[in-house]
Amino acid sequence: MPTDLPTNTPAQQPDVAKLQRAVADALRKHWKLYLAEGVLLLVLGIVAVVIPPLATLAVTILFGWLFLISGIMGLVTSFWMRAAPGFWWSLISGALGVLVGGMLLAQPATAAFSLTILLIAFFVVEGIVSIMFALDHKRELSGQWGWMLMSGVVDLVLSVLLIAGLPGTAAWALGLLVGINMVFGGMALIAMALNARKAA
Repeated sequence: MPTDLPTNTPAQQPDVAKLQRAVADALRKHWKLYLAEGVLLLVLGIVAVVIPPLATLAVTILFGWLFLISGIMGLVTSFWMRAAPGFWWSLISGALGVLVGGMLLAQPATAAFSLTILLIAFFVVEGIVSIMFALDHKRELSGQWGWMLMSGVVDLVLSVLLIAGLPGTAAWALGLLVGINMVFGGMALIAMALNARKAA
């Protein structure tokens, strides 16, 4: 029976091998840039881990600028397209971005406390969800469910430690976590760049 459904021919399917080669070639060609980025991330991450209050302040100020700039852009876009539906909602969203950005920049220490509360809430929710997921999939995941359960327990322990140390943890928690993330990200980039250099 004839059908009008399209069939995928080999010519229409994406050539994954060709794409992978192109990425590998680009990596080998620009390995020095990846190495430089990795070293920079590693150095900044170490500074953030050694001086977490400074990193927390920097993260708070960065969030402030992001909210402020996005809010200003939202206001400009709203007025530029004021005939479009949803003008007032867009206007409120832009004004809220400007307000939050201004508050983060005006009082970064207070803002760091608020961001730490959000971080604690994230760890609590993530921990509970991970534990429930592990218990729910205990049979299907066989021995692997234990790692998911452990991940959830670690998230809850981190949240308890952060809560127990408030308000002091607000000064260093964000900076320390961002620093650790940057250290591991920098190490990964350095390893990737050095591997690409050998291949080149």
